[in-house]
Amino acid sequence: MRDLGAGFGHLLKGQRWVARHGRSYGFGLVPGLITLVLYLGVLVALALWGDDFAGWVTPFADDWSSPWLGLFRGFLTAVLFAIALLLAVLTFTAVTLLVGQPFYEALSERVDRDVSPDGTAPESDLPLWRELWISGRDSLRIVVRAALWGVLLFALGFIPVVGQTVVPVIGFFVTGFFLTEELAAVALQRRGVELRERLALLRSRKMLVWGFGTPLGVSFLVPFVAVFLMPGAVAGATLLARELLGEETRDGADDPSEGGTADPAVSPGPAPRH
Repeated sequence: MRDLGAGFGHLLKGQRWVARHGRSYGFGLVPGLITLVLYLGVLVALALWGDDFAGWVTPFADDWSSPWLGLFRGFLTAVLFAIALLLAVLTFTAVTLLVGQPFYEALSERVDRDVSPDGTAPESDLPLWRELWISGRDSLRIVVRAALWGVLLFALGFIPVVGQTVVPVIGFFVTGFFLTEELAAVALQRRGVELRERLALLRSRKMLVWGFGTPLGVSFLVPFVAVFLMPGAVAGATLLARELLGEETRDGADDPSEGGTADPAVSPGPAPRH
């Protein structure tokens, strides 16, 4: 149970870090705002034309009598919107991180330098296009895994009692795990940790991961909240990644109350490479 509290602590520390570094926070908001506009467009389109789509994919029901035709297609439309909303929650982080890769990599690297005892941060020796390719490929693999879990949990939701009590709780923990993976990948990929090894690291400390990702996933269900929490979530996931790898972390780093330095702007370009 201690790891649950530690995971939640990393989430809070990440939010506090960006609160102390206003310019970094401002740059970190840009990718989330772009992704939010894209997702809202898709969801609005589905809400407006979902009935038409349901009719197009179920031509066999055209001759059904009332009220069965309306009930069936209305239920199908609701299911499609629910799945789209679930996928939006599960994939928002992946898409935002892909859109904002240079922003978040620079932010994560600054967090590493800030909390490292020697003031250094691991740097990737890969070109930006290669990092984007790896990030996109790994994100797609995670999205496929998350989608399979989503379909399974949706099907289990029809089980009486269990489907309305246990299954939603499991869903939040599954969402929290995948959210944490995507966020921690920013720092871990910079350290050369491959997807398979990342997943093994996260599974070895599930309570820590759930403590970080589950409350974050719940908060992401509130409209627009994800956009404003993303920069702090990336910062917190960087701290979590350091703990997973056993790296020493300096507490209270760059705290204005302790004589910390002012916050320089985080460049949206790629992090320096050697």
